[in-house]
This record gives sequence, structure tokens and C-alpha cells, in this order.
Amino acid sequence: MSKRILNVVTNVGDFDDPSHPTGLWLSELTHAWHVFEEHGFEQTLVSPAGGPVPLEPRALKFPNYDKTAKAWRADPARMALLENTASPDEIDSADYDAIYFTGGHAVMYDFPDSEGMQRITREIYERGDIVSSVCHGYCGLLNTRLSDGTYLVAGRKLTGFAWREEVLARVDKLIPYNAEEEMKKRGALYEKAKLPFVSYAVVDGNLVTGQNPGSAKETAKKVSALL
Repeated sequence: MSKRILNVVTNVGDFDDPSHPTGLWLSELTHAWHVFEEHGFEQTLVSPAGGPVPLEPRALKFPNYDKTAKAWRADPARMALLENTASPDEIDSADYDAIYFTGGHAVMYDFPDSEGMQRITREIYERGDIVSSVCHGYCGLLNTRLSDGTYLVAGRKLTGFAWREEVLARVDKLIPYNAEEEMKKRGALYEKAKLPFVSYAVVDGNLVTGQNPGSAKETAKKVSALL
């Protein structure tokens, strides 16, 4: 039976300031989807609220808009998947071998406090299957607690979008919190590459995380290798 991946995407379309749109960073989904597809894995899309997924406009421009993202947008069947994602209560975690949290600044708003996503993540993690994220996707792990009440990320090596990258991307004034700092407060052993925006992924047991949009492919390859 082929392995199954649960890809998590956002439902949020703008920052606190509605004049600044945001959404799913499309290549963080498409790069990983492509890797998983090559391995013959089955894939499902889920979002905290279910239903449609807005796209981050900046991810649809050079240099972020590559052939996998363009191919996805040109494929009506693929775009339809983003119009009608599952909600957490429709998902049985036992059906999946790995969960993969995609990013985009939007996820900072709806990933951390989704009890449904926390339940699924906890169940997958505690039975030894793979929990993974890329870029801001690690915000989905911020508040997830294990059955014993401890934070899933406490004492675990991980990475995700760095504060320095927020500043360089000129969104440090727009975002609701400093994700890198919040991770450290929860006891995570946060790591990052020496240079911003280069591919960097960390594996700690069954936790696999990538730092930024350029890390999606490497993250998915590491997840696939574990599977």
C-alpha cells in the first residue's frame, strides 16, 4: 500500500492590515507535492477551516514562481484541490504516514491555534509517524502539546523562517509575532543556515523541518527517505 501524506495549507488571505494580501506560498506546496508524487505517495490537502485557500501574491512572481508552481496554476484539477480542502474533523490521522505543514505568512494566523490540526499532529507524532513543516509552516507546531502536556517542540532540533529573513523580506513590521523567538520560548532547539534564504533542513527523529521557501524540496526528500 502506498504511503499517504497530509499537506496542510492556510485559509487566511491577508495580514492584520487587509491592504496587504497573503496566503499559501505556492511553491512550498508544489515542490514537496512533486517529490512525494515521484515516490508514488497519495496526498490530501487539509486546512484549519476547510474550503478555499488564497495564494500569496509575492509567491507568484519571479524568482519565486517556478515551473512547478506555474504548472499547478495552469492545471484546473490541481487548482480545484485548493478550492475545496478538507477540514480537520474530516481527517482520520490513522490514514496518514506523514503530515507536512506548508508556509506563507498567512499560516502565522490560522495554524498555531487550530485544535483540529493539533490533534492530528499529536496523534501522528505519538505513534512515531512523521511530522514535518517548511518555512512558516512551523507555526503549526508552536502550540501543539503531547498527551503528557509538554510542547511537541520542546527539546527538539528544528528550523523555520528566521527573524533575519523576515527583516530582509521587509515584513517584520507586518507580521503578528516573531516565530523564531516563540519557538525558542517553547524550548525548541532552533537552528538556521549561516546564510539567509539558502536551502536548509533539519531531521530530529520523526520531526523534519525546512527553513524557508527554498527548503521545500529538501524537506520533502528527507521525509520521503524516512518513509
